Amino acid sequence: MNEESVIGIHWSFWAIGAAGLIFNFLGCMNFVSQMNAEMAASMPDVYRTIIDSRPAWGTAAFAVAVFGGALGCLLLLLRKSVAVHVFVVSLIGAVVAQLPFIGMAGFPVEAWLGWLSQLAVGAFLIWYSKRSKGRGWIG
Repeated sequence: MNEESVIGIHWSFWAIGAAGLIFNFLGCMNFVSQMNAEMAASMPDVYRTIIDSRPAWGTAAFAVAVFGGALGCLLLLLRKSVAVHVFVVSLIGAVVAQLPFIGMAGFPVEAWLGWLSQLAVGAFLIWYSKRSKGRGWIG
């Protein structure tokens, strides 16, 4: 990475990468808290029901979504073009993680809003990383 190429990168690249990393880090913390029996036990009944009824493949997809998103943001900030592919895998993980809950009665609205925000951020990060690659900011 030479100084000339870093100077040509818009400040928003660093801000978006950092914001995406924070968003996905919060998702990682959510995952870890759901996997911790003590923390999960302190959650409201509806969330414990969701955690307990999620199949293993749904839990794995959730992990791929949040840890993949965080890795993608790190790669973006390191200016690696593979970030685009990692974001795609992360978004697929986010979709697959919610498949067991489609049509579930009593699924909390805030959980749907969290999932929709994950989809929106994931799609945005794919678009932004492709745009950054086209501008030569990552390569």
